[in-house]
This record gives sequence, C-alpha cells and structure tokens, in this order.
Amino acid sequence: MAKAKTHYTCQACGYQTAKWLGKCPDCGAWSSLLEETEAKVDEKRPAWGASGGAARPMLLREVSGETEVRRRTGIAEFDRVLGGGVVSGSVVLLGGDPGIGKSTLLLAALDKLARHGPVLYVSGEESLRQTKMRAERLRVEGDAIHLFAETDAERVLGAAEALKPQALVVDSIQTMYLPELGNAPGSITQVREVAGRLMAFAKRTGVPTFIVGHVTKEGSIAGPRVLEHMVDTVLYFEGERGHPFRILRAHKNRFGSTNEIGVFEMKGAGLVEVADPSALFLSERPVGKSGSIVTSTLNGTRPLLVEVQALVAPTGYGTARRTAIGVDGNRVALLAAVLEKKEEIPLVGCDLFVNVAGGMQLSEPACDLAVCAALVSSLQNRPLDPHTLVLGEVGLAGEVRAVGQVEPRLAEASKMGFQRVVLPAGSARRLEDAGKLRVVGVETLGEALAAMFD
Repeated sequence: MAKAKTHYTCQACGYQTAKWLGKCPDCGAWSSLLEETEAKVDEKRPAWGASGGAARPMLLREVSGETEVRRRTGIAEFDRVLGGGVVSGSVVLLGGDPGIGKSTLLLAALDKLARHGPVLYVSGEESLRQTKMRAERLRVEGDAIHLFAETDAERVLGAAEALKPQALVVDSIQTMYLPELGNAPGSITQVREVAGRLMAFAKRTGVPTFIVGHVTKEGSIAGPRVLEHMVDTVLYFEGERGHPFRILRAHKNRFGSTNEIGVFEMKGAGLVEVADPSALFLSERPVGKSGSIVTSTLNGTRPLLVEVQALVAPTGYGTARRTAIGVDGNRVALLAAVLEKKEEIPLVGCDLFVNVAGGMQLSEPACDLAVCAALVSSLQNRPLDPHTLVLGEVGLAGEVRAVGQVEPRLAEASKMGFQRVVLPAGSARRLEDAGKLRVVGVETLGEALAAMFD
C-alpha cells in the first residue's frame, strides 16, 4: 500500500516545504512547521468556484448590472458595518478575543433574519443545551432557528443543502474538519479547505454565510492568511476587558466601506446597540480637571466625540516613560518632541501617559492637537474649557495642518452642546457652516495653545 504523501506546513503563515525546519523561512516563527497529509484530488467533488463549473466565460457587457439586494438583520449597528445589510451569497468572517461577544451578536442577528425563513446555527464548540441557554438569556424566540452541533464540514454542508436556510452561521471555522484530509481540526490545510467549501456553497446557493474565527495573541485571525482573502467581508470585534463597550470594525468589505464602525455595550442580557456613542463616551467626563480635552474622530460617515486624557508627572527613573492607550505611542513621542523643540515645553524629565476614554482607538492625525493640549494642560495643571472642541494635525515644524470633513464633526459637537472649536486656519477658511459654534482658526501650535488657555 502506497504511503500517503505529506508535507510540512507553517501554522503561522501557511508556508509549505517537503522537509521539517526548525524556523519558518517565510515568517520566522520557530517550531511552527507540522507534518500534514496532502489533500486527495477527488474528481467527483464539485467545483469550488461560484459558478460550480457549469457557466461559460461571459463578456462584461453581458453581465447583469443589477444592484445587490441587501437584507437587514434588524441590528442597526451591525447593518451599518456590513454596508447596509447582508448580501445574498456573501461570506462574512468575524474575529475577536474569546468572550467578547461574537456568538452573542450572530445569534441575535439570526433571530432577526429568521423572520424571513429558517436559519441554521452550527456550533463546533458548544452543545445544543449551551446554545439554548445563551438564546434564553438573549430572549431569542428561536421559532425558525435550527441548531446543529457538528464539526464534520461535509455533514454541515449536507444539512445546509437539505434545509436551504436564509442564513448560515459556522462557529467556529477552527473546529471544522474534512475527514478525507486526515489533518487535525484547526490546521492550515483544514481551515483553508473548509473555508473553500463554505464559500462555494454560499456563492452557488445565495445563502449568506457567517464564519466565526479565533484570533492569535497578536490579534490577527488564526489560520492561513489566505482565509481573509477568500471571504467577502472581514469583521473584528474589539474592546478592552475592563470596558463594557465593544467596537465592531470592518477590515475588508467587498460590498461597502471599511471605515464604518458599530458600537455596542455588553450588558447582562447581551449586546445592546449604542445609538449615540458620543454621549456615552462623554457621559463621565470630569469637568474642571486638567489633562482632559474633547476631539472628534471620523469613522466612515459617523463623527464621534471622544475624550483624550493625559497625565504628566516627574519621572522617578533614569529614562522617562511614554505610555499611550488608544493612540499610537510613537505619535505621542513625536508630539512631545515638537512641544519641546518648538514651544519650549519641558517634557524631557517627565513621564507621559495618554489615554482615550471609553476604549476607542484613534488613528487619524486630526487628533494631534488634542493630545498636545491635554499634555500641556496636565503639565501646567490648568483645566481647559469643557465647552471647547479641538481639531488639527500637528506637523514637525509646529504648524497646524487642515483636516477633512469638518462640517459633520462640528454638527456633532453642536448637538452635544459645545460652544467653541479650535481648528486649523485652512479648515476654517473652507468651512461653510459652523452653526452656533464659535470658530477659532490657528496656523501654529503656539497659536492653538494660546487660544485654548486664553
């Protein structure tokens, strides 16, 4: 009997080689290559392509240009991130830390989608009784929700073919396996092959499919990188363990923008949508305290007001610390150097701690001016005006650069009761309507600090 052919696959990046190596030459991971059996070629197996192998090549002008019909899940924050709803035949990959609420969100979404027909929830990690207990806690009726506790991908696809559901959830992809491969569930080969079968099923039948993925300690989805390239949408559920807020963010979306976010709050009865995140993030803002300032960040079409906090204290060690949560630590160090060099603010011998309240992550440079203002306020122990909003990118020469889409940011600030905004002069000149806000345009970091501490 001929021995099955094997190869060694890196469990971190998917690199394959004929012999074992201690270190992966592609990603550099140590002891990550495991022996796997090569997948057998089955001529009877249906094609993985969306057409199933039956269609012919078509001219571009022959393809129908009809808009994809979206089906709303009834969870507005979820629909916003998806681009307006679920597209038929789409494959959505949802990742996040353990216990952050992935299964809770999808079970609640299935409850809404079940109004249009039967839906199928496949659990490879929990028993039917455990899933039932979660459904009772979420007050999910379950009249059209079918549960299936199975890890064999062939049986899962067979059940989906027979049921013809309106939506399919597989929780999780790392627990599914194909018996003919002979590899352990969660291996690179198994994850890639199972994902391909699920994608082919979704494209052929038009059933929207949601796949739950585990994440590594670095925060990326476990398995081969090709998994994220295969699916249509990649969503990440983010949130700090000490905060009840959860941020749903799209890292890839073939049917919508990747800039939209959804905000949820974890409560005893499950995830609750946050319709007004700005009010929630600012609800516990300390008034009259130094080191606190409010800025605006834009996520897709949604402006959010967030509080930036800073604490500056004399260092007790030889080297000053630079600690940042919610903002890039390198950016904080850069802004501290600009304050030192251009404005002669003595920060060299001080520990700097910067935090974005509520667990938000700020990535756009429009928040630079707020970080600078919070640092100076804490150093001088001088509170800033609680009714002032700060916007602006700070350059290495100490200039304040213009930011985009100012109007929706100011509209949100006006709605939240702010009275004044300090922003770049370039943005102020292009501003058409500031509402009731008093606009202060500045060109340099020194002008901005003078305006804020006036």
